[in-house]
Amino acid sequence: MTGELSLDPLVVGVVLAMAVVTYATKAGGLWLLGRVEPSERAEAGLDALPGAVVVAILAPELVGSGPPGWLGAAVVALVTHRTGSVLLAMVAGVGSVVLLRGL
Repeated sequence: MTGELSLDPLVVGVVLAMAVVTYATKAGGLWLLGRVEPSERAEAGLDALPGAVVVAILAPELVGSGPPGWLGAAVVALVTHRTGSVLLAMVAGVGSVVLLRGL
C-alpha cells in the first residue's frame, strides 16, 4: 500500500447525486410551504413530526435493551420532568445504564 487515496468516480458521482437530490427535496419543500397555507391539522402534524422520528428511532433499541435500558429510560423521563434539562437527563440515564450493566 502506497498511502495514496483512490476515489472511484462512480461512488463520488452517486454521493454527489444524493446530495443534490437531498438539497432539492428540502429546498422544494420550503419553497412549497412558503406558498401554501397549511391547515391547523397539518401544522399540528408537522409540529409533532420531530418527536415521532425520535420515538421511531429509539423505541426498537429500548425494547431490546433489557432492564438496564428500561430503567435508564425511566430515569431520563423522571429527570427531564423534574428539572426540564435534557442534557442532565441524558447524563443521568446513561450513567444509570452504565451502573446497572456493571453490576
